[in-house]
Amino acid sequence: MERKNKKYEDILIAAREMFWKYGFKRVTIEEICMQARVSKMTFYKFFPNKLEVAREVFDREAFKGVLEFRKIMESTESAADKISRILLLKLQGTNDISREFISDFYNNPDLGLKDHIEQTTISTWQQIINDFKKAQENGVIRKDFRPELIWYLAQKMMEMISDDSLLKLYKNPQEMIMELAAFFMYGMIPQKESK
Repeated sequence: MERKNKKYEDILIAAREMFWKYGFKRVTIEEICMQARVSKMTFYKFFPNKLEVAREVFDREAFKGVLEFRKIMESTESAADKISRILLLKLQGTNDISREFISDFYNNPDLGLKDHIEQTTISTWQQIINDFKKAQENGVIRKDFRPELIWYLAQKMMEMISDDSLLKLYKNPQEMIMELAAFFMYGMIPQKESK
């Protein structure tokens, strides 16, 4: 089956947009088809169900994020500029995420997404940790920093993102994610040695 088919791509674009806005549970296959301007028969030609579309959307976002992150880390920019670009990347990636999306994708194991998200996330973070280790070798981040701590903190951040009492402090999930990311990222810039 040709994965680069325009209708296949239209389905994924529509699904991503709708999942980000309304979450997973509230979106129907019919609504995805209407948004993508394809028939249900076309939908089922590519995906057996809505869960498989959600998995593909998540996998693509993770893959795209790693590629963009890697480009930033391999650039010749200063550490501060890299951090700024990483935060901008995070901002773009979280744009328009609704509370429903956060709740459905991270708090509902019965949807069948949680295990897939966890597996994809582990793989993605391993790549990111390796990139941070390369950045250490190049002097971009502190040599005494343990990149594995990033994975641990990311897990804690995911717990925080699904905490309704914390979410209520912000206008939207994107604002909270960006504040957590900024707090997390700026602690990795190498410090000048004191004289």
